[in-house]
Amino acid sequence: MKISILLSCLLITSPLQLILAQKKSSSFRVVVLYENGGHHVAYSKAAKLWLDKLAADSSFSIDYIQNTDSIDDVFLASHKLFIQLDYPPYGWKDKAVLAFKRYITDGKGAWIGFHHATLLGEFDGFPVWQWFSAFMGDILYKNYIPTFATATVKTENSHHPVMQHVPENFIIEKEEWYTYNKSPRPDVQVIASVDESTYSPSSDIKMGDHPVIWSNLHYKARNMYIFMGHSPDLFNNNYYTTIFRNAIFWAAGKK
Repeated sequence: MKISILLSCLLITSPLQLILAQKKSSSFRVVVLYENGGHHVAYSKAAKLWLDKLAADSSFSIDYIQNTDSIDDVFLASHKLFIQLDYPPYGWKDKAVLAFKRYITDGKGAWIGFHHATLLGEFDGFPVWQWFSAFMGDILYKNYIPTFATATVKTENSHHPVMQHVPENFIIEKEEWYTYNKSPRPDVQVIASVDESTYSPSSDIKMGDHPVIWSNLHYKARNMYIFMGHSPDLFNNNYYTTIFRNAIFWAAGKK
């Protein structure tokens, strides 16, 4: 008798009801744009493993995409947070460019960008995306440390939710440390910067004032750029994963 009742309940549950139940169980939905090739693929793979576990533990869902073909207003409207995971700001489809601009300027969602998101210049035959340059603090990519360097990152805004449980100084190992044509500081809220005097091995590729985590308060969407994002070893760094986790829940408006 009990078995027949159970079978009846299972038969009544339609695929649509199951989908709605799954969506209801997710507190918010995230889209992650990532590179699935090149020298950043190892970071992307490590990030996906870490993100999937965090999503499962924290009841949010993730849609992964490897290009901008599917991005439009309808697609973005179904996602509370856009994570640009090591994906450059060029080569986007025109409809994706327009939809993303509206998503950010109208505050329709939130954004977190990593590393390659500030590769702003003329690359692979594509011109500079001027709007994105302004979004990142009116900067252009200038140079990087190709041999990598370990350095100390200094927390400048310890009260920002993204830096909760992060010390005043912490070490990031083997990073490329991009430099730009100027510091974005005049146009953004700087959260953390790298101390170039701590580069190991030392390097002459410096820019002086060198922010590495910042937010642009001139846009309605909550947004956060985190430069560090080249090595998969970053996911063994507790301070890095704490910043990443904090950024997700802050951007999504969750505690």
